[in-house]
Amino acid sequence: MKQAPTFSLKHALTNEEYSLSSYLGKSVMLTFWTSWCPDSRVDLALKQRLYQSMDHSKLEMLMINVTGRERIEHVGDFVKEQGYTFPVLLDDGRTTYDQFKCAGVPTTICINADGQIVTTLGEQASFQDVTNALATLLN
Repeated sequence: MKQAPTFSLKHALTNEEYSLSSYLGKSVMLTFWTSWCPDSRVDLALKQRLYQSMDHSKLEMLMINVTGRERIEHVGDFVKEQGYTFPVLLDDGRTTYDQFKCAGVPTTICINADGQIVTTLGEQASFQDVTNALATLLN
């Protein structure tokens, strides 16, 4: 397994700084997305349901908007319209997206409590693939 690159990004609504290093000791699921991508929209809607029903002491979910591939100016407005309650972070252009070697959106990356990348699921992954990856991450 490979150590996850560290990052520090701002929250789309609060401007609060989120650092991956602050989650060491806890599993993390990252999802890279854009508002214009239909697959991202479906994926985020499913992850919103999961986020509302999960135990946050075991897993943190961070959704990273790839601003360098985005077509809207105010991502925060989109987040509010969709009713997302998970943390939505704003990439610095494509910096974090590129650090994680993403090839499309949505991309989901599961990171274990030691900060190592366990699974990377590209844009063709099903939500079943995501839940299976989470199950292995949390075992």
